[in-house]
Amino acid sequence: MLLKKRQKDDVEIEGSSMADIAFLLLIFFLVVTTIDVDTGIGLVLPPIPDDVEPPPVLERNMMRILVNAQGMVLMDDDPTSIAEVRQRIMDFVANPGNDPNLAETPDDAIVSIKTDRQTPYNVYIDMLDEVMGAYNELRNQASQERFGVPYTALEEDSPQQEQIRELYPKRISIAEPDEG
Repeated sequence: MLLKKRQKDDVEIEGSSMADIAFLLLIFFLVVTTIDVDTGIGLVLPPIPDDVEPPPVLERNMMRILVNAQGMVLMDDDPTSIAEVRQRIMDFVANPGNDPNLAETPDDAIVSIKTDRQTPYNVYIDMLDEVMGAYNELRNQASQERFGVPYTALEEDSPQQEQIRELYPKRISIAEPDEG
């Protein structure tokens, strides 16, 4: 007896459900993926002033910081490294030796920051971090002296925190960049 060989059918994978699986995977990854959104620099801007002339500022109470297109930081026209900015701001604001070239009081001290349109973004951010760090360090020192705890450990909007803020107010002016 002769056996006939059976002809094998071609094996096929059912493809109709592949589209459904791909769609479900796409929805899953869209839902669980976090997308980083650049939020920019978190600064609270003051309200737009009326057409009132600003009060005159004594030359000694103004620290001018210029960050030029090459990324050089100039503090009162002196080239300064980013690492020196914090200490110079702290000396300017606190004026521990009553130097006539530094601010009269911390309340009178104004830090004016000006950039060029071509200023490297990372240099500007590093310099701004150092300015903010100088104020934070001054506030921490004052809080340690008065209350025995760092400024950041004080309860938010407490009278102690308000007292330190009044002692070292952040008076920072960010000027419009020069057209380049």
